Amino acid sequence: MTTLTQSGYLTDERRMLQEAARDFAMQEVLPLANKLDPEREDMPRSLIDKMAELGYFGITIPEKYGGSGLGCFEYCLIAEELSRAWMSVGSVIARGNTFMGSQMFNDAQRAAIMPRVARGEYLGALALSEPAAGSDLASVSCRARRDGEEWVITGNKYWCTFADAADFIFLLARTQPEVDPKRKHVGISAFIIDKQRGSFPPGIAGSSIPKIGYFGWKTWELAFDSFRLPAIALVGEEGQAFAAFSRGLETYRAHTAARSIGLARGALEDATKFALERVQFDQPIANFQAIRFKLAQMATEIEAARQLNFHVCTQIDQGQRCDKEAAMTKLFASEMSERVCSDAMQILGGAGYTTHYAVERYWRDARLTKIFEGTSEIQLKIISDRILGRPVG
Repeated sequence: MTTLTQSGYLTDERRMLQEAARDFAMQEVLPLANKLDPEREDMPRSLIDKMAELGYFGITIPEKYGGSGLGCFEYCLIAEELSRAWMSVGSVIARGNTFMGSQMFNDAQRAAIMPRVARGEYLGALALSEPAAGSDLASVSCRARRDGEEWVITGNKYWCTFADAADFIFLLARTQPEVDPKRKHVGISAFIIDKQRGSFPPGIAGSSIPKIGYFGWKTWELAFDSFRLPAIALVGEEGQAFAAFSRGLETYRAHTAARSIGLARGALEDATKFALERVQFDQPIANFQAIRFKLAQMATEIEAARQLNFHVCTQIDQGQRCDKEAAMTKLFASEMSERVCSDAMQILGGAGYTTHYAVERYWRDARLTKIFEGTSEIQLKIISDRILGRPVG
């Protein structure tokens, strides 16, 4: 059970983690974000190496594999602090920790892979979505065909962030060619593709996707042209990856909520500072009730999202089922984040519509949180299905 103090969910140990992450984010990450994001440049590898030294890729990895052995709560606490500076940095820690698919590793794979992940030496990218398969991930059509002791991969993947800089790519592909329309999720398998950082192996072509935000790393479309993998690249049971992969979605959605909260907090803090310094009609605009009330509303919504996410993280760490609550926190926090960041831009006025201030970055990145890890509409479906049951007929 979570030990509560007078401050609620935050124990002394968690406060220390939070403060250390906040210092790192503000001193190391924010200056880089302010410089590199307007230039659409990638985060330097030296920053990733510093994060590895701090243990940020092994927060949730068991101690026996070299991790910290902490929970979703600590993972999200650190992600919020990093995202307050740059959401891409708050996101890259997911390339270790609860990496999607690691739950399918067998004991030998965990022993070989997880210590390297915890040290930040072996970080992955996800090749899941396709041009015609986003929210409906069970409709993937990328094909993996067995040919003797190898698998032959053919097809396309979309939205593969970090694919160029990763040490491996985690791929979902269909190994069962016949698709039952009522059981589309059956016949999908998972594979690990080892690769060199900064390049793609022969048989895989990458095309960078132009984005309006989420800079700091690139997002790719990948084309597999009869790409061959050894039989041992298969992860878990053949044809059963979708169900195994779906376990752990609660943590991924809590992580997105934490990132959303970090963005909103950055926007609030920057807007507050601006309101105290900006003088109009012979006084700081922070004196005007319209501005004061807007900041009060923003702060209230951020805190409401944070407390909901703390609750969900606690449920996850206690092993409770919380798919409905995880959908709620992802929905509420992402919708709140875009709204708060937009309000911050309004407080800055014309200055907010320039790249001289970071609030436009927070707003662009917040807009994405309503889309990835399941759109807001998907979260509403999950919540309504848990309340009402699935529609009949």
